[in-house]
Amino acid sequence: MVMRQNAFRNLPIVGVEDGSFQKGTTRRTTLAIVLFKGLEIEKIKITKIAVDGLDATDKLSEVLSAWKFAIVMLASVSVADFNLIDPTAINKKFEKPVVVVTRTRPDNKKVHRALKRHFKDWRMRWKVFEKSGPFYRVVASPDEPPVYVETIGADVRWACNLIRSLSVCCRVPEPIRVA
Repeated sequence: MVMRQNAFRNLPIVGVEDGSFQKGTTRRTTLAIVLFKGLEIEKIKITKIAVDGLDATDKLSEVLSAWKFAIVMLASVSVADFNLIDPTAINKKFEKPVVVVTRTRPDNKKVHRALKRHFKDWRMRWKVFEKSGPFYRVVASPDEPPVYVETIGADVRWACNLIRSLSVCCRVPEPIRVA
């Protein structure tokens, strides 16, 4: 799918990011979900998710079911420490591209070790990571470090153009930055 960069700014795009928490103390944190059209905020939904829980995919799905959107952008698959958003499940349910944009290169070996060490249900959680594809390095803003992107339901070049188009203030695309 070829698309001019500015055309992305006319699409309704959802940005998702978690809130802060203190490991071992905070039981719940926020999941911020922001609907952008152009570079303007259309809707915002703040919901609570469990730290290290298993409710993030369901909570995101509930919000998305009520909105019209074209693309979902996640700041990470792992939110609220190891509460996971399954991008493959979101893509399958809504038939919309999901683009995961991280500030640092994911280290799945470290993730695997941490899951095994801290969770009895680590195999179930690990399946989300097993389904994920490769992460690609993208320079979104010439004066800043790269971001790393994984795409589900879209071509990586298309996703790179999307990220560059929406990275206005910094290397992080506006829907994620604002969320």
